[in-house]
This record gives sequence, C-alpha cells and structure tokens, in this order.
Amino acid sequence: MTNRYRITDASGPTSNLAGARRLRPALWLLLIISLAVNAASSTIGATVVSLIFGLITLACAAGLAVDHYRRRDR
Repeated sequence: MTNRYRITDASGPTSNLAGARRLRPALWLLLIISLAVNAASSTIGATVVSLIFGLITLACAAGLAVDHYRRRDR
C-alpha cells in the first residue's frame, strides 16, 4: 500500500525500471531460442547439448516467473 502523505521521492523499487525493461525481452528471446535448440538436439540425440539448453530454458523460465511476481503488486 502506498503512503499518500510521503514527502520524499520514491526512488527505491522503481529506480531499476529501465534495467527490467531490457531484461524481460532478453529473457523471452533466450527462452525461445534455448527451447528450440533443446527440442532440435533432443530430436537428433545430442544428450549433452539437450541437457545444457534444457537447464538454460529452466533458468529463463524461473527468471521470468520471479520478475512477474516482483512486479504484480505495482
């Protein structure tokens, strides 16, 4: 809940907004690319490559989920 009687400038949570605007599209792009490479490498049987890109996909999805839950109350 915001304090409408606050006199000082609220530069805390919103000061990193520019960085988040760049991070979210980069995570989406990396998620899509890693998902495609993971699917392709699974199809051809490259297990190690599939495992690496599967972990990258999970990390991107987790990063997007964390970003979503941090921003949903604003």
